[in-house]
Amino acid sequence: MTLMLTEEDVRVVLDMPTTIEAVEESFRRQAAGDSWPQPRRRFELPDRVFLNYMAAADRAGGWMGLKIYTVASGKARFVVLLYRATTGELAALIEADFLGQMRTGAATGIATKYMSRPDARFAGIIGTGLQARTQLQAIGEVRRFERVRAFGRDPVRRADFCSEMSERLGLQIVSASSAEEAVHDADVVVTITNSIKPVLSAAWLAPGTHVNAVGGNFAFRRELEADVVSRAAVIAVDSKEQAQMEAGDLIEPFKQDPSGWDRVCELAQIVSGKLPGRGAADQITLFKSVGIATWDIAVAARVFERAEHEGLGRQVPLGDLPPAA
Repeated sequence: MTLMLTEEDVRVVLDMPTTIEAVEESFRRQAAGDSWPQPRRRFELPDRVFLNYMAAADRAGGWMGLKIYTVASGKARFVVLLYRATTGELAALIEADFLGQMRTGAATGIATKYMSRPDARFAGIIGTGLQARTQLQAIGEVRRFERVRAFGRDPVRRADFCSEMSERLGLQIVSASSAEEAVHDADVVVTITNSIKPVLSAAWLAPGTHVNAVGGNFAFRRELEADVVSRAAVIAVDSKEQAQMEAGDLIEPFKQDPSGWDRVCELAQIVSGKLPGRGAADQITLFKSVGIATWDIAVAARVFERAEHEGLGRQVPLGDLPPAA
């Protein structure tokens, strides 16, 4: 039997500490060679309708699966299919919009944990949309921030974001009038926009800043000026293979000199202790996130196990074929 879980079911059982724990463990398994992500593939149909899918296997955890989603008329629909790696059984079919927001935020939190200065107290965020909420939630789990500045182009939406997140996190979230103001003297910076043009310049960054660039996962999208990349002493990605396909923030600066990719490591190597997250307190560090399927599978497994324990969801006989004669 397959357990079908709705968005509402996922929200009941999934919190940020659990998500961070699951994604962090997935990084350790990735570094150990026990978990493998397959890069995202995209189909573009007429009228800008997209079908996207990405798969992963977690040998140590005993799971494999994929996330598949469509984007049409500005609306995205996400599903994760979770299979048992030992039997091939479809254990769960999970609506995954909220799950995706949480796992993306968790990865940023983990990068901040391992790459920012331990004494980081001030954060700046560029972007105030839906994904920005879990970004702040996650970095707030790993660092004790005293204040956050936020900038988004829509002043009404920006004000609503600051009010909502201040109340939710018990933290002062201040509205900034520009991206530069938002990141001025910040210890940790998050960019979470859908911009195709850079929104962050290295000239705005104080020594010792850690930058999480999260918004773009198309080769033509960029949030960072090239000088942010050149100034970064440590550059980490979630998957180097996938970043070379999707991370416009790195693809463009490295076009003239592909050897720039030699400076890039995978965050899994830092989480596992194989590489340092920073070498000195005054270094600029950068995590460029594009999102990988190992996170989806790791978090989906936690959601499935908790939902099954709580008696949530609906059991359906998907894939329960009779044995061959």
